[in-house]
Amino acid sequence: MTTARDLAIVALDAAAAKPVEQGDLSLALAAAEVFDLLDAHALVLDGERILPSAPSPTGDRLLDEAAESLVRQEPYESVEDWLWRRGRGLSSAYVDDLERSGLTTRQRGRRIPLRTGRTELVDSPARRQAEERWAAGEPVLTALAAAAGIGDEPDGEPAEETATVLAAVGDAVMELEAVRQRKVIEDAAFDNVWRGY
Repeated sequence: MTTARDLAIVALDAAAAKPVEQGDLSLALAAAEVFDLLDAHALVLDGERILPSAPSPTGDRLLDEAAESLVRQEPYESVEDWLWRRGRGLSSAYVDDLERSGLTTRQRGRRIPLRTGRTELVDSPARRQAEERWAAGEPVLTALAAAAGIGDEPDGEPAEETATVLAAVGDAVMELEAVRQRKVIEDAAFDNVWRGY
C-alpha cells in the first residue's frame, strides 16, 4: 500500500464523523504521492524542485500515473506547482480507485434503490494497514491528514525533504482556504446588492 492510498482510507473513515474538504484532501494526496514516488526512487527533491528519475512501475495504477506525469524538462516543477496540478480532482480519483479495487462500497438508498448513499470502507487488509499506521501515529501520514483537516499535527521536527513537502502542502491548503473565504465574501456582497434592489 502507498501513503496516498492509506491517506484516502483514513479520510473516508474520518468523513463519517466530520466531512473533509475535497480540495484540501486532493492537495494532501498529491503531497502523499510525492513521498511515495520518493520511496520508489521515481523522483528526487532538489530544494523545492521535483527532479524525475528513471520511471519504474510501482504496481499502483494512480502512483504510476503520477510518475508518468512528472515534468521532465528544466527548470522542472516546484513542489507547490505539482500539488496544484496533480491535486486537481485527485480525491475523487482515489475514491473511485478504492471502489474499483473493492475496498469501498456505496450504500443503496432505502426508498430509491438506484440512488446511492455515501461511500463506506469494507473490512480489508488494506483498511487494517491504514488504520494501524494511523493508530501508530506515523509522522508523514499524520502530518498529511492534519493538512487535510483530519486530526492534529504530529510532534517533532521532520527531515528536510519531508519538511519541504509538508510546508508546500500547508501553504497550498491555506491559499485554498483564502480563496474559499474570498468567494464567501463576494457571494455575500452580491446577495446584498440584489436585496437592495
